[in-house]
Amino acid sequence: MTPPRAEPRDSADVAVELRGITKRFPGTLANDSVDLTVRRGEIHALMGENGAGKSTLMSVLYGMERPDAGTIRIEGRDVTFGSPSDAMAAGLGMVHQSFKLFDSLTVAENVVYAAEPRRFGLLDRAAARLRVRELAEEHGLAVDPDARVGELPVGLRQRVEILKLLHRGARTLILDEPTAVLTPSEADALFAVLKSLAAEGRTVILVTHKLREVLEGSDNVTVLRDGRVVARLVTAETSADEIAAAMTGRAVELDRIHAPGTPADVVLEVSGLATPGVHEAQLTVRAGEIVGIAGVAGNGQSELVEALAGLRPVTSGRVALKGDDITHASATERRLKGLAYVPEDRHAVGTAPAASVADNLAMGHHRTSLSHRGLLPPASVRAHARRLIERFGIKAPTPDTRASALSGGNLQKLLIGRELAHDAPLLLVEQPTRGVDIGAIQNIHDQLIAYRDAGHAVLLVSAELSEIRGLADRVLVMYEGRITAAYDKSAADERTLGLAMAGGTSERVEAAD
Repeated sequence: MTPPRAEPRDSADVAVELRGITKRFPGTLANDSVDLTVRRGEIHALMGENGAGKSTLMSVLYGMERPDAGTIRIEGRDVTFGSPSDAMAAGLGMVHQSFKLFDSLTVAENVVYAAEPRRFGLLDRAAARLRVRELAEEHGLAVDPDARVGELPVGLRQRVEILKLLHRGARTLILDEPTAVLTPSEADALFAVLKSLAAEGRTVILVTHKLREVLEGSDNVTVLRDGRVVARLVTAETSADEIAAAMTGRAVELDRIHAPGTPADVVLEVSGLATPGVHEAQLTVRAGEIVGIAGVAGNGQSELVEALAGLRPVTSGRVALKGDDITHASATERRLKGLAYVPEDRHAVGTAPAASVADNLAMGHHRTSLSHRGLLPPASVRAHARRLIERFGIKAPTPDTRASALSGGNLQKLLIGRELAHDAPLLLVEQPTRGVDIGAIQNIHDQLIAYRDAGHAVLLVSAELSEIRGLADRVLVMYEGRITAAYDKSAADERTLGLAMAGGTSERVEAAD
């Protein structure tokens, strides 16, 4: 696909203009002569598969990376940024995937940090609180200025990040995967705020993988593939299929509902399980089936899975894996008995970012298939890594690359690939495609279905209802720490699940064990 030439624009109408941006890293051409024009007052979506160059391009724009070639113009003026501070001084602000907040400080203290109102040379706390209240009211970002950030849910933390940018006078806001950790209702609230900011004349550059959000919330779309611009689209004139094809270079089947599996013997049996945040959970998962858990974030799904994985103590009840009582077994013992686990937090729990890709892919295998007389032969570790890199399409220059150098989506592919390679009877998987591009989502879904069809049991937690409906043979709904409803695949339509997730009453369909 050949991208159309960028339309000439009145320079007074242009907020951001990138021309010929090229950025190389060892072994990788991340950006290849990229052009991007963003108008004032628009929400401009930047899309592409993991490793397409989106984050690198935004890092160049925000002064975190120096381009090897190309120019940057902000509001008609040529600029050269040596740091994010330079970009902020020019009216740019960025909200990263990993928030840059101080958990021990209040909302007001975080918002005004390094740009504090002062009185007699000291922080004027009253003025700081007033400033946050005024900004929050003006932009519909309700949050308590005196709340400790570490005690806030993720949706409110994101509001704090946006308030930080507005306090510093940002006229162009860059948001990197802003809804990756938000519930659907929180995402809707965020887009209402972004549209309000755009209506005021501010500019929003949105880096995301989510087609629905792009189609509903943006004005224009630029698509990158392999470091190059492959499409420039007007949102009102395009479709999900066209964007997906531009991102991947092929037709992609979206929101596919997979055929049901063939359940066999019970692999996981949970009865009366209680742990902080979970009350009297009862469920089974059989070989050859995927059981999905739906629920609004914070209703006990994560706590339940952590208890099953051995990361959270069980206060009462019983957990059995293939008939063996593992209620109080350690996480290591559970893995040796046949449990694999893809946690929600791929950075803090799922991987070791400072270690190499090869070492991360070896984790868990180091006690079994890769061990030779108690040693780990480096050649075997690298060969194992190369096999999984190819199988799961992990974009890494070499197996020796640090995991921290991977994009979020490629780190997720690494985590999924490592756990599936264990070939364990039971797979616990949380948010398997969070932050992952469209093509990789399809691949991960296919891998999970193949894992099920090979006779394994899968317990799936996802915030994406389309993912639950597409993959799960049975769906359980959690509300306020309890499993409140169970549905067979045929009955798990979006309206029914949404009502149950909100705690409403609905016709309950008993899912066969």
